[in-house]
Amino acid sequence: MERDMIIGKPSKIILNFTIPIFIGNVFQQFYSMADTVIVGKFVGNSALAAVGACGTLTFLILGFLMGMTAGFTVVTAQHYGAGNHRAMRKSVASAAILSGIVSIVLTVTSMVLMRSVLHWMNTPSDMFDQAYSYIMIICAGIVAQVMYNLLASILRAVGDSKRPLYFLILAALLNILLDLVFIIIFHMGAAGAAYATVISQGISGLACLFYIIKSVPLLHLNKDDWKIDWNLALWQMKIGFPMAFQYSITAIGTIVVQSALNALGSVAVAGYSAAVKIEQIVTQAYVALGTTMSTYCAQNAGAGKISRIRQGFRSATWMGLIYAVFTGILIFFAGKYMTVLFVSENVRQLMSLVDVSLRCAAVSFVFLAVVNIYRNGIQGMGYGILPMTAGIAELIGRCGAALAASHYKSFLGICMASPVAWILASILLLGMYFRIMHQYKLKGILKPEAKKRFPIWKKRYQHI
Repeated sequence: MERDMIIGKPSKIILNFTIPIFIGNVFQQFYSMADTVIVGKFVGNSALAAVGACGTLTFLILGFLMGMTAGFTVVTAQHYGAGNHRAMRKSVASAAILSGIVSIVLTVTSMVLMRSVLHWMNTPSDMFDQAYSYIMIICAGIVAQVMYNLLASILRAVGDSKRPLYFLILAALLNILLDLVFIIIFHMGAAGAAYATVISQGISGLACLFYIIKSVPLLHLNKDDWKIDWNLALWQMKIGFPMAFQYSITAIGTIVVQSALNALGSVAVAGYSAAVKIEQIVTQAYVALGTTMSTYCAQNAGAGKISRIRQGFRSATWMGLIYAVFTGILIFFAGKYMTVLFVSENVRQLMSLVDVSLRCAAVSFVFLAVVNIYRNGIQGMGYGILPMTAGIAELIGRCGAALAASHYKSFLGICMASPVAWILASILLLGMYFRIMHQYKLKGILKPEAKKRFPIWKKRYQHI
């Protein structure tokens, strides 16, 4: 069911659109969470550490693809908001072609370089083979990951955040079932967890495709839609690739953190990995708010309703701040007790490490909320490169803290790497947002009656 986000109360629209995405993101975390829980319980801490050590690499690869597909479909949402359905369909076809090309290139490149990357990350020898098997299977399944993320992004671009949730629930349940079968019955270890993830993600992508074919005539493409308009494709790349690199910049920083962490041994890796899994459950709300703001701002930018975009930012910010305070208190005092879900050995020792990591994150959730809301919202308005500078600030902050922590062999210092990155990025993004709005104000575009004054992108592609 398509939803027009250019009319109605912004706070209600944003909340209603965010909730299904949040639930879907939590279920998506079940992919990696199920891997972590089942591997930790039935294979051991070495295998748990192997899966955890691959988490940053998985985020680097899949994060790049998620950012790219989300960026490509920003243009889809802009055309949908403008009511130009022909251009919207052409943007869908263009996004599919571009995503397919990038998927093939990235699959080959990642599989060729992966062994060297793991060595560069100082992956401990007692978990190297399992880590290598796990990540190679994930790389081989890149196409399946792209298919779901692209189709889900397309549905969200036209205002449907519920159907992607349903398909993710299906995939999460299937992933857990396959984890149990591959790991417990067939004793496939970390590799079994990777197979379960790829297969379940592929099935969710196929289900999404089948739904679009059967029930969304708005997205049915004809032969003419598949003819590449290079101006349109270039515009998609100008938004999509900076968003992809934004995810990659963040992932590169986490790889540096993982490398510093690996030097502390497999116990520290296992403790940090468990903490990250717990943290990711509650922080999916920020990711969901960011995804919502990307679509909301894109549709309203297409309709030329810039004053409405500002209202949306205010509503989303209040939602993010309230949630950040509530979950921050919860995780600060009680988060460590979830450690028992992930480990069966050395629970007391790992719980103390988890507690340190979660407390560092909990006091910084407010900054994480700002980063997700403003980065995605600004990108949804059509600014591709500008928010990426905040990603560079994240990279500098995260790497600087991690390298200093590595020098002093400090687990606490490593846990502070992400909070430092969030603080730096949030300051820059807020500055960008107020600067952009000030420019619109000077041009008179923030006035409600100025809604017929469209951004540059619409004028450029009115011929489509």
